[in-house]
Amino acid sequence: MTEPLILALPSKGRLKEQCEAWLASAGYALETAGGGRGYTAAIPGLPGVSVQLLSAGSIAAALDNGEAHLGVTGEDLLRERGEDIDARVALLRPLGFGHADVVVAAPAAWIDVATMADVDEVAHDFLARTGGRLRVATKYNVLTRSFFARHGVVDYRIVASAGATEGAPAAGTAELIVDITSTGSTLKANGLKILADGVILKSQANLAASRTIAWSAVQRETAKSLLNPDEVAVFAKLIPG
Repeated sequence: MTEPLILALPSKGRLKEQCEAWLASAGYALETAGGGRGYTAAIPGLPGVSVQLLSAGSIAAALDNGEAHLGVTGEDLLRERGEDIDARVALLRPLGFGHADVVVAAPAAWIDVATMADVDEVAHDFLARTGGRLRVATKYNVLTRSFFARHGVVDYRIVASAGATEGAPAAGTAELIVDITSTGSTLKANGLKILADGVILKSQANLAASRTIAWSAVQRETAKSLLNPDEVAVFAKLIPG
């Protein structure tokens, strides 16, 4: 018996609804086992597909670890898996929903801090004045370290973000944050501003394929049912038979 293609989709919320709408636009329906609270689903028009309903973070991990063939998750979550993620996961298609920018934000009261170069100066001054490094609250350790390194900022340290990251500066647990935002309104409400060159990644939901899982010829053909002709060519190159 041929093993099914494993497709990992968001288990709840707006992302799940948007994935269902995306499938519907391609002529497919999603049927959840056990009702709305189920964790598996099927696509009647694609009998060779087994759908797993997971959190967006778990989908990124499943693709990276070779536990799912295809999945829909945010590019931010995939990039946070490591700078070499492209060797393990192929981004096949941005889906046009789930938009969120990963940004560096500072207190709006820091009127002389508008760029990463300004952060570098402030970090040097902070270290000289306090003997400690500027604190950056985030859940995006990999993206933060890579971005700060590209801008030559070294006098900082990452602190764990427990709860709402945007509240860290007001709570006195960090001076800066790196977080996701869609409109910037939550940052503004917390007295923060996005640096002029502080957009680390403009993320959205992507259909992605694992390069670490074993693909059978049947599974590859099934995957192509979800792709347009241009994407099929990209898929064939990245997931060769």
